[in-house]
Amino acid sequence: MTAVSALWQAALVLGGGTLLALVYKGFDRKLAARMQGRIGPPIRQPFLDLGKLLVKETVVPRTAVRWVFNLMPFLALVAAGTVLLYLPVGPFAPVLSGYGDVIVVLYLLALPAIAMALGGFASGSPYGVVGAQRELVMLMSYEFPLAVVVVALAWRVAELGAGPAFSLATLAGNPLWAQVGPLGVLGLALLLVALLVVTPAELSKIPFDIPEAETEIAGGLVVEYSGVNLALFYLADAIKTVAMAALVVALFIPYGIAGPLGIGGIGGQILDVAFFFLKVFAVIFAAVTTVRVAFARLKVDQIARGFWIPLTAVALAGLLLLVLDKAVVG
Repeated sequence: MTAVSALWQAALVLGGGTLLALVYKGFDRKLAARMQGRIGPPIRQPFLDLGKLLVKETVVPRTAVRWVFNLMPFLALVAAGTVLLYLPVGPFAPVLSGYGDVIVVLYLLALPAIAMALGGFASGSPYGVVGAQRELVMLMSYEFPLAVVVVALAWRVAELGAGPAFSLATLAGNPLWAQVGPLGVLGLALLLVALLVVTPAELSKIPFDIPEAETEIAGGLVVEYSGVNLALFYLADAIKTVAMAALVVALFIPYGIAGPLGIGGIGGQILDVAFFFLKVFAVIFAAVTTVRVAFARLKVDQIARGFWIPLTAVALAGLLLLVLDKAVVG
């Protein structure tokens, strides 16, 4: 890939991913409202919110560490956008394929949460500090089961002889459902459940929205943010939602639809990309929209215990079943 080709592909992925993120956010809010018996905002509402924030004054508290306070929204957006460049889009390999693997993706997914926490600490607000503490507790809670899921899949793919095993292109190109026996299928199902539970926590969505809990800490992490800074955090959240859903698709449901239908060429590629967008939306609807409508906010101690004990046990059980399946099937 030439530098020019990489640049225009990166621009296409970032531009398209940003647009798609705001559209999905609009559908998420509309569907959540309908499920709660409300009319809800129009689907274009995220675009209106973003535009309004961009023209409002950016206020920095006198008690804030100014350079940290202003830098963190930009860091969160850059990290979330960079994740998109490591994710396969339908039949197309990641733009940065070969320049990093799923471990890099996990680091990049953690960066927006760390940036928000640092921004909360730097705001000088007690609400921001409490929100930042909660964000870091959540980060330490859900990262371990997430890592178990990734390691389990990479290990099983490596046992198939495919490599590099931690490459997202390799993981997406070697779906395991048809490569394992009954024990392996059950293990994969447990790993998928663990990843779907981690998804709303990674995005700080209800019931895992304790870092921002408006009714308790008045917005927490972002209580002192406004204008362009708040717009950057808003956009980073939307992009990270799409990135997390695309990661679930790449790891567990990377299948295309054009091949089984016998459609090739450009038409087949367009169909597979559209199918990829549909799968991303389905993951967002199942793991974010439905969950935040069905559950109330959890306490920080409930979240920490829930991720460290039962959810980690589920992920480890999935890994163990894959190991046993390898021993049985060979």
